[in-house]
Amino acid sequence: MRQFVFFIRKEFYHLLRDPRTMIILFGMPLMQILIFGFALTNEVKNSRIAILDNAKDPATQSIIQQLEASRYFDIVQVLSGNSELEPAFQEGKIKLAVVFPAGFQKSLGHENAAPIQIIADATDPNVANTLTNYASSIIYDYQASIMDHAAVPMTIKTEMRMLYNPQLKGSYNFVPGVMAMVLMLVCAMMTSISIVREKELGTMEIILVSPIVPIRVIIAKMVPYFLLSAVNIASILLLSVFVLDVPIQGNLVLLVGECLLFTITVLALGLLISSIADSQQVAMLISLMGLFLPTIMLSGFMFPVENMPIPLQVISNIVPAKWFYYIVKNVMIKGLTFSYIWKETLILVGMTIFFMVVSIRKFKIRLE
Repeated sequence: MRQFVFFIRKEFYHLLRDPRTMIILFGMPLMQILIFGFALTNEVKNSRIAILDNAKDPATQSIIQQLEASRYFDIVQVLSGNSELEPAFQEGKIKLAVVFPAGFQKSLGHENAAPIQIIADATDPNVANTLTNYASSIIYDYQASIMDHAAVPMTIKTEMRMLYNPQLKGSYNFVPGVMAMVLMLVCAMMTSISIVREKELGTMEIILVSPIVPIRVIIAKMVPYFLLSAVNIASILLLSVFVLDVPIQGNLVLLVGECLLFTITVLALGLLISSIADSQQVAMLISLMGLFLPTIMLSGFMFPVENMPIPLQVISNIVPAKWFYYIVKNVMIKGLTFSYIWKETLILVGMTIFFMVVSIRKFKIRLE
């Protein structure tokens, strides 16, 4: 019995002495509870919307005031014509638009009925559905308020229009997010252990005495995973089109090019982690906590970035998957051209160059 108690005490002693184990046992659960409980939420609020008021009468102004007073909406644009609607959605400036027809109040008074068109960006069907429900509820409340003083029933008909995803298929939002996660998993997490593995297997000494240039070693580490990732990209796109019925609305060459750029970005990031980690376990832990979890939480795939606290919104800007997710949605789902995504592409190029330069410098230091 004494030996049994001794081994228990010994195991506790080893656990308490290892800070990495303590972080995994206590730090990660506490961090996840705090992040998921307070920071990350599927609740939609302060969503950017536009108003197109062709009537400009007291009835439309009253509804607009109620929309503006709601915590769910933030009116960022007042449009002057139908021609401004599509560019506003394409540029990502708004998530929803409310269109009032000319003579809205007159139609209510004379015909006891008037239409309102609600247009939503349905690339994220859950957000689109939630926003249209909120807007419809506010309009219904206004209808109920005027019914109290009306001699005859009045009806406001809300006409819904879902852009880019009329059937509200979840796969339209699912495919870009899964593509980001798969590439992050294959590229970053697998390459993050490549240089560390050389050290642990003892093959690093062979590299040390060889005249090979560090950049060639880095590129040689990247090529196999790059080719495997290209196969993954082709597989995901084929499954998306032929199995999930998610059409590629934009230019296929542009989409594949952006996917390959993101692949190089995360490969470089994985090699950077590999060059600074001391063991494969540490490299995998950094990849899991520093790359995979942020991809899930901060890319906008599962939780809308605009609803996060300001500090998390700022942190999300350094997550490569956020920019890739935005690019894929705009090219694949919205069918936009390079002129709409050049800024995000430039950010990924900048990240790639930074990760490559730091990886090469760290590898040179290790060789020395």
